[in-house]
Amino acid sequence: MYKNIAVSEVLDLGQLVDVRPGQVISRTLVQNEGMSVTLFAFDQNEEISSHQSEGDALVSILEGEAQITIGEKLYRVRQGESIVMPKGIAHALLALSPFKMILVVSF
Repeated sequence: MYKNIAVSEVLDLGQLVDVRPGQVISRTLVQNEGMSVTLFAFDQNEEISSHQSEGDALVSILEGEAQITIGEKLYRVRQGESIVMPKGIAHALLALSPFKMILVVSF
């Protein structure tokens, strides 16, 4: 089920993706009909524009800080914090600083 990641090892997930100037970097760990798990690294001011998902999406910030929009409401989410973006509701993300996150979407 897992790919692009070592198994039976203690991992620091934030070390598996690097922030690169002007880019959003992703590393897929799981992708199937029931779930996807992806690590992301964003440079400051990079974003994912407003969109909807067919699954509930849990974002956990590993490093840094992001502004997450769900519907019309803005949330500031920092290292160690998480938020769920419900399926079918438009959401977007903006890097307030260079940051890393893990995204778990369940379908």
